[in-house]
Amino acid sequence: MYTIQTFNAISPKGLERLPRDRYSISDSAPDADAIILRSYKLHDYPFSDNLLAVGRAGSGTNNVPVEKLSGCGVVVFNAPGANSNAVKELVIAGMLMGCRNIGPAIDFVNGLQGSDEEMRVAAETGKKRFRGFELPGKTLGVVGLGAIGVRIANTARSLGMNVIGYDPTITIERAWQLNAEVEAAANIDMLLAQSDFITFHVPLVDSTRNLINATSLAKLKDNVVLLNFARNGIVDESAVLAGLESGKVYTYVCDFPSNALRTNPRVIALPHLGASTIEAEDNCAIMIADQIRDYLENGNISNSVNLPNVKLPRTGLARISLVNQNNPDMLGKISHVLGQSGVNIAHMLNDSKGNMAYTLMDVDSSVSAETLATLKSIPGVLKVRLL
Repeated sequence: MYTIQTFNAISPKGLERLPRDRYSISDSAPDADAIILRSYKLHDYPFSDNLLAVGRAGSGTNNVPVEKLSGCGVVVFNAPGANSNAVKELVIAGMLMGCRNIGPAIDFVNGLQGSDEEMRVAAETGKKRFRGFELPGKTLGVVGLGAIGVRIANTARSLGMNVIGYDPTITIERAWQLNAEVEAAANIDMLLAQSDFITFHVPLVDSTRNLINATSLAKLKDNVVLLNFARNGIVDESAVLAGLESGKVYTYVCDFPSNALRTNPRVIALPHLGASTIEAEDNCAIMIADQIRDYLENGNISNSVNLPNVKLPRTGLARISLVNQNNPDMLGKISHVLGQSGVNIAHMLNDSKGNMAYTLMDVDSSVSAETLATLKSIPGVLKVRLL
């Protein structure tokens, strides 16, 4: 029986993927084999030595101490692409709200007083203040062409927009999915200089923190609509507010409200709604539950942020799963221990990701507790399981 600790409200459609005859699911299980969460901050959580996996039902893992968990041999999963349609739809809505002045127009109407006829007259008189512009023919710059960025770029093309994309680490899979008419920017400055709308879909790391700042704002056209539905911190708020004042920025639409932003009429700040749809929450939970189940039961890894993807069909009598530091001669030491114990490896897969490595081995005989203990005692080995 595996025990799963949940934080936040995890979609029942995801939890249903974990059969109750093999899984105990609770929001209070300090010795759990795995954790599934959404936005709960795990950085100060006291992890048990039993913990094998953490699954973030979303794409970002800023609320998960990945480095700390890696040091304990714990696999950290995410759900890339599961919420991509939800975010795409919100970004397109944000573009329309930004260029059609919908936020200020709503505030204007909500402030009207008098009879219905007086309100109609005032509305007709005042509407010229909210004249906007249309999407076709305008240029959208998409920074980050992962699952979300590609969807947005393709949808913008279907709406008649020109699209420039920038992502030096785009995968082959995403490149195949991208509309052939999306132009590749040679660098971020090229994208900033040519775009009427700019949307960000990158993680918050040192290289993307304050990607939009006073210096980069100076490279923009006038009256650019900026959209940030990625991570708070990618856009420097003080610089954007100055850009709104100077006319460099027409509207700033984001998913991260703050006191500095909420009183500015040219800002549309939403309460982190990017993945807040029933469908996205279901998709994320299903993906995470499936990945965690496959890892716990079979040792297979898909969509881990700290370990490589490894999938091995079962062929032997028993299976050994081993997480270790990516040090020289680790495979030699592991094979030596098994050979000394008379255990023959029938099939094996080994791969690494950064300073972490993972090995799955199907063997032709039973494996004793003493052999597992010897494997665990190898310097650099972090987790050993018999499956």
